[in-house]
Amino acid sequence: MSSQEKHVTVWNDCLAFIANVVEPQQFSTWFKPIRPVSLVEARLTIEVPSHFFREYLESAYLEVLKAALKRVIGADAKLAYQVRPVVNQPSVTLPSREQDTPTNPTVSISSQSQMDYKDPWIAIGLKSAKVKIDPRLNPEYSFASLICGECNKMGVTAGHNISRSPGNTPFNPLFIFGGPGMGKTHLAQAIGLEIKQRFPEKVVLYVSASQFKIQYMDAVAVHNKLIDFLAFYMKIEVLIVDDIQDLMGAGCQNAFFSVFNSLHQSGKQLIFTSDRAPIELQNFEQRLLSRFKWGLSVKLSQPDYNTRLAMLRSRAYREGVELPDEVLEFLASRVKTNFRELEGALLSLIAYSSVERNKSLMELAASITENLIVDEKPSIDIDKVQKTVCEYFGISREDLLSKCRKRQIVQARQIAMYLSRQLVSNCSLATIGMEIGGKDHATVLHACNTVTDLMSTDRVFKKYVTDIEATLLPAEG
Repeated sequence: MSSQEKHVTVWNDCLAFIANVVEPQQFSTWFKPIRPVSLVEARLTIEVPSHFFREYLESAYLEVLKAALKRVIGADAKLAYQVRPVVNQPSVTLPSREQDTPTNPTVSISSQSQMDYKDPWIAIGLKSAKVKIDPRLNPEYSFASLICGECNKMGVTAGHNISRSPGNTPFNPLFIFGGPGMGKTHLAQAIGLEIKQRFPEKVVLYVSASQFKIQYMDAVAVHNKLIDFLAFYMKIEVLIVDDIQDLMGAGCQNAFFSVFNSLHQSGKQLIFTSDRAPIELQNFEQRLLSRFKWGLSVKLSQPDYNTRLAMLRSRAYREGVELPDEVLEFLASRVKTNFRELEGALLSLIAYSSVERNKSLMELAASITENLIVDEKPSIDIDKVQKTVCEYFGISREDLLSKCRKRQIVQARQIAMYLSRQLVSNCSLATIGMEIGGKDHATVLHACNTVTDLMSTDRVFKKYVTDIEATLLPAEG
């Protein structure tokens, strides 16, 4: 194989991996337009349609790209971008994005170990007993860029109150929950940014629950480091934990319980986000769940038309692009599910408009949103899928969620996972796994691939799947 062909083969292998992880519509929008340019040693260069395209690709799919490159090229794989040149591209003036990145003051932490302790974010040891903690706040997620509407009014109001007096309001902890793409992370970070602006001396930290768990596991794996780990977190004055539903494991929850109690009793502010309400969290200790309910729980719901339109106008301005009102109104009327899909549709439109100049903006908008419309379909959730599968096979819900390895039960379980991924909107592999007996996302992905393979080779098995799908999606009368 010539070196000229190798980069094409490598990229095609990457695409085959990505196609099994990313939803078909997103794969078509964000990966098919990419062209492989060259492969020099372990560095793959790809060509993308625009700077907008590259920015969104990195923000939404960086981990997927890394995994694909590592699998195909190896651990030393690197990725480079080349923006596709566009003939007669009009110049666009972009509003300034320069914003101050918040920093925390240096804090003193007493080390209980003899060896240097590394804080979870930067490599500064405790010999000097001084640690400067990176707040990990993104200046883009400010209140200025957050659109307030009926869908999030209570959360925004509570956020402003907390920002003026962190730790001294009834909203401690603040528990923000809602489906994917509703703006939970944006709101939580906006509160942190506003607090840093009003109180620069406060130590603020944003961390995901999965990152906290990894840090905890690293701490307990090293002799006498757990005390240092807890000492670090107990110095935080505003702790923001994203996706708290991922805080799995008794040991990790015990450590977090200690951090929660220490901070709350000291009047420090706690902010959590979750994809479900506290009462719906599974595999959590009751004492921790009760503490989540101490303050204010606020749900972020699906944005209404006016909020969606305001969000599109705001984001288009921040991208430095002027779009006709009729195009923005069309997008707002078509994409109704959440802010993330709405933003994705807008950025797709911006990207494609820079290269497909033979089509009008309205034509492009119609094409991009064609596969995003789900309003006319019946509402299907994981619970409904599981119930239908159990009724079809004549088994109980307990059997479906158990660890039973009987062939019929295993097949029913795999079909339930497959149909949940195909038919339930905005449902991640991790969520499907959690709802079907606490399986991980890799198990769900394997089940989906197994069902796909069996449907192509086993007529009886295929009939099982199509019968259940027909029950869930009855033909229109």
